[in-house]
Amino acid sequence: MEFPARAGSVRALDGVSFSIAPGEFFSVVGPSGCGKSTLLLILAGIVPPTAGTIHCDGRELTGSYAKCSLVFQQDNLLEWRSVLDNVLLPVEIKHLDRAAGRARAMELLGLVGLRGFERHYPYQLSGGMRQRAAICRALVYDARVLLMDEPFGALDALTREEHQVLLQQIWLHERKTVVFVTHDIREAVLLADRVAVMSARPGRIREILPVDLPRPRPREMTETIEFNQLVAHLRRTLEDGYAAAGAER
Repeated sequence: MEFPARAGSVRALDGVSFSIAPGEFFSVVGPSGCGKSTLLLILAGIVPPTAGTIHCDGRELTGSYAKCSLVFQQDNLLEWRSVLDNVLLPVEIKHLDRAAGRARAMELLGLVGLRGFERHYPYQLSGGMRQRAAICRALVYDARVLLMDEPFGALDALTREEHQVLLQQIWLHERKTVVFVTHDIREAVLLADRVAVMSARPGRIREILPVDLPRPRPREMTETIEFNQLVAHLRRTLEDGYAAAGAER
């Protein structure tokens, strides 16, 4: 994947190839600027790749993928709409059944602990509550794939930990296919079935590591030897990637 620049072009991704199973939680870690966010936009069909192809359900993706939802670091809630109306926005845009959408929205708000806040406005919510509303919005219609770009990056440490556990609960309940971009290695190991490690720009996949830890994974699991061995392995892989990138330059 290349982008035009003042002097030639900038290669953001190079030779990235992987497959994700339906219902899998797949995390991507890597240094800043390695193309993780670009990769998500390509998977969503928002940014067309300059080389290579994306396949979904055995067919090549040539435009935006209607059955995927994106969750970003910023919640992007509309300040003039209530929590419920924010969650229902995709239902309106896609002209789906309003009654069924409302029932689904209320189910999701209950799942994330926001029942009773349906009529509140975004300014009345904490940062964590806003992000939970954004996740509900992404799930309110029948999206098969959830693409998440540092969704907890703007939260404080304690709130982030709470939302990691909550997201795992949501995923176990919904079983959506998730591609989760993060800078936090421990977060990736806690949540994912597999973790892909990317190199510095141009982003390449250095390793895809299976996370063979039982679910559900409570916070206490982060204190186990097995968990920290996986974290240490991924950290070494990242550090080796930095060293290799420096040698190439």
